[in-house]
Amino acid sequence: MAGAVVLTVAAGCSGDGTEETSVSRPSPTTTTASVPPTSTTTTTTTPVDVFALRPPQAATRAQDLAAQIAGAEQTIRDEASSVPEVAEAALLQQVAYRQLGVHPQWDADVLGAIPADLRPAVQRHAAARRELRAMHTKLSSTLPAWRIVPPDPAEELLAHYRAAEAEFAIPWPYLAAIHLVETAAGRIRGTSVAGAQGPMQFMPATWAAYGAGGDINDTGDAIMGAARYLAASNGTTDIQAALFAYNHSDRYVRGVTHYAELIAEHPRAFLGFYYWGVWYLSDQGDVYLPVGYQETEPVPVGEYSP
Repeated sequence: MAGAVVLTVAAGCSGDGTEETSVSRPSPTTTTASVPPTSTTTTTTTPVDVFALRPPQAATRAQDLAAQIAGAEQTIRDEASSVPEVAEAALLQQVAYRQLGVHPQWDADVLGAIPADLRPAVQRHAAARRELRAMHTKLSSTLPAWRIVPPDPAEELLAHYRAAEAEFAIPWPYLAAIHLVETAAGRIRGTSVAGAQGPMQFMPATWAAYGAGGDINDTGDAIMGAARYLAASNGTTDIQAALFAYNHSDRYVRGVTHYAELIAEHPRAFLGFYYWGVWYLSDQGDVYLPVGYQETEPVPVGEYSP
């Protein structure tokens, strides 16, 4: 059912892929975050202007990149961090891992400079990035006909994921990871090259079979449909096989699994992913698509002016 892949790519029941993100694909305020000390990460109010923040530049040396990653991770994990602080740290986290993803020769130096308690997460992030990036074998010279919007409030997304888990026994971190990879948690509005639609990127025929009469473009319906499809694909006993059914790529399975496990391993990891922006990997490199981007036809990369 994949289609956009803001963090990377999508194909499976639907289609193609684009790139982050995340997240993709993804201005400070005074609002604070309300995060339970256990299980998850929610924000009581998320002002739209938080999503107008621009991503910073990634470091160009391993030691500096390690400092960016460590600082971003620590800010996201700190329950005292405000919404703007987390949002800024998430954008830094995203660009830093994108940079590490294309510089595997930096791994030893970065890991050596990172606090020991962060190393497993850094390794998993880098692995996910590389798996999803490797799915892009043919890069486009045009930017997509998409509209980029702010995501639904984090607490609403969490409620949808948990409701789907309660009904179909698919662990919610996998639903969140799919949502992230497919449309940057709902930021991307548009149909994939293959025809996949909606927040979870369903092909219309697949939606007709698993959407239970819901709206393919409705966030709650789409998440419930994804859980229904994964459950029908034996996801309650073999989530890896179900992910492969969703998108026929071993790399997709591994990438989504890494993100799901990061979300499951730390109660605030979801918040970091939630604030990732939308990056599109073109044949001329990464292009950031901000909230407000809107094109009805593909645009040559060289003609795009953010």
